[in-house]
Amino acid sequence: MHDKDFIAVIRYQESKANGMPELYKLTIILGVLQDRGQKIALIKGDRMSGASGKIPAAIHVIPEALDNGPIARLQNGDIVILGVHKSKLILLEDLAKFNVQAIMLSDLSKNKHGVGRELFHVFRQSVNRADQESSVFMT
Repeated sequence: MHDKDFIAVIRYQESKANGMPELYKLTIILGVLQDRGQKIALIKGDRMSGASGKIPAAIHVIPEALDNGPIARLQNGDIVILGVHKSKLILLEDLAKFNVQAIMLSDLSKNKHGVGRELFHVFRQSVNRADQESSVFMT
């Protein structure tokens, strides 16, 4: 990160993946970097627990990483424009090349137990996609 502008891509932190952990501490750090003069933004699938505050953010990016959505293919160096005033997220890469980029996988096997996570396993297995409100009550 150092002193470069960047967009933080937060993947596998969705309701389906590991129950959507609190990310408020991350937004505090991003805010400090922003206060230093860096241009910072955030991209995340599903909802965001912890307000994004002053950090420009694209949330509810679907399909989510766990569903092999585009957020799973983003890699360091990919050029993305976050147009917050027009609600647009634009990838400035060759689409054919992007579509064959490796999916950035995450080992979630250690996120199933501890600090009460095992209590919510049934919810992670049955929760809808972000575009369906990430609910366990809707079909």
